[in-house]
Amino acid sequence: MAADQSHSTLSHDEKGNASPHEHTHPDWGTYKWVALILTLITALEVWIYYIPSFTKTKLFVPTLLTLSAVKFAIVVMFYMHLKYDAKLFRALFLGPLILAGFTIVGLLFLFGHLVIRG
Repeated sequence: MAADQSHSTLSHDEKGNASPHEHTHPDWGTYKWVALILTLITALEVWIYYIPSFTKTKLFVPTLLTLSAVKFAIVVMFYMHLKYDAKLFRALFLGPLILAGFTIVGLLFLFGHLVIRG
């Protein structure tokens, strides 16, 4: 069966140009920088965990949760290509993330006050 050059894929027109509905994927350099940033944030989290004076402060858990949320957002934006998708999909991810963040912060205050009084 010979290859038929007249067939075009849905994402390209007859001249080989990408359609306007198709987004371009990041190149290797972008993924390299994203991986480097994620590695640095993870190293910062581990470093924070091993600082004895910082682990006893009230900022320890919120700092780790914030760094974790930043890593989640970066992974979702680049590795799941959400940055290049429609704004509706971005809202479907960021809305629950913000709601969960407020819930966690509220629970931290709630249980932090219970532990201090008890």
